[in-house]
Amino acid sequence: MIKDLYRRLREETSVPRLVFYIGLTIELLMVIIDKSNYVNPIEGYLFRLTFLLFACKLLLTRYELREWVLILAMEAVGFVSYRVTGANDIIRIVTFVAACRGIPLKEVLKYTFYVTLAGCLAIVALSVTGIYGDISLTQAFGHETAEETLYVGKEMAEETRYTLGMGHPNALSCMFFMLVALGVYVWFDRMRWYSYLFLMLLNLGVYLLTRSKTSMLITSAFLAGACLLTFVKHLQERTFLYVCGLLVFLLCIAFSVDAAVCAQRVRDARWNEFFYWNPGDNEHIVLLGKIDRHISGRIISLTDSDKNDGMIQTWSAFSCENNMNYYFDMGWVKVFYRYGVIPGVLYVAANLILLWRLWRRRDACGLVLFVMFAVYTVVEAHLISVYIGRNYLLMMMGCEAAARSGTNES
Repeated sequence: MIKDLYRRLREETSVPRLVFYIGLTIELLMVIIDKSNYVNPIEGYLFRLTFLLFACKLLLTRYELREWVLILAMEAVGFVSYRVTGANDIIRIVTFVAACRGIPLKEVLKYTFYVTLAGCLAIVALSVTGIYGDISLTQAFGHETAEETLYVGKEMAEETRYTLGMGHPNALSCMFFMLVALGVYVWFDRMRWYSYLFLMLLNLGVYLLTRSKTSMLITSAFLAGACLLTFVKHLQERTFLYVCGLLVFLLCIAFSVDAAVCAQRVRDARWNEFFYWNPGDNEHIVLLGKIDRHISGRIISLTDSDKNDGMIQTWSAFSCENNMNYYFDMGWVKVFYRYGVIPGVLYVAANLILLWRLWRRRDACGLVLFVMFAVYTVVEAHLISVYIGRNYLLMMMGCEAAARSGTNES
């Protein structure tokens, strides 16, 4: 009787979908709250609640034996991470990805887009009407070089940038990029030239408000790539395009690891070059220093703490509890620093499997989104977060995408 009830609950009712969407809604709302000025006092309890909801969905989903073995193996990795670090992020992520099974990808992403857009518009509306949240932020945003501020002692100039209730201008520009990427991906087959033009003008407007060059350039590159594939459709089928995407992804990982290895040498070389006109190191370090100037000192920021948190000597197999509370911008470095080398390698492998699936489906817009997210994560850690609703790639890893003939669903 119990077995029959379980089967009916799993196969003949909407309970599995209901608990999944309740959990997803809570996760998305936590992302919105985090972007606002409000501090969520029950965040930990909500994480536990969403974990239980996704676990219920997982238990109400049919999997093959090999899939159960994989899920349990990944949960075991998450449990080890929890015991070592005290953070249950990996357990929650694995459970969420597994719970996505049986849910159509475009359906989940469309729902995510609407909830996230509504939440962001609500934050902006509350801010501009003066009800809640600051509309702008005045502080030093670090336009000066490290040589001017660290070595000479020049005081950083303050300026005013717009946040529209999201706490920081970079948060506003980041959420704009995320919504643009998600919206274009969901409605890729409906996009027209004027759609891309409109979004590009919006992108310029957001840049004028926030002066966030990174998000503006990434958004522009994403729109340019998606536009190219819209009007040169034969490129969508070319394996060469996906190979290029793979190479860019691997380059992002390699650069991040290289930065974590060489950050102190880059800092020393820039110091030597400023004072002695000679970096005192090889061309490789000099090149990293030049790149670092264009990414606002992300590399040398890994040497800002006493232990050089983020550099490769602070990485370990499963990280440690002390690594849970130190923050920096380089997302791929954060994966290995915060969660450990083993979980980091598994996450990279999961991304490679996703890329392979994009190639099998010839999902060209998905490829552009994947590549832009990989590049963005080199310098920003938005996707590498305790908030599952930030990382749309997790949904793409777990949900069932439509067949090639059905990818044009509205």
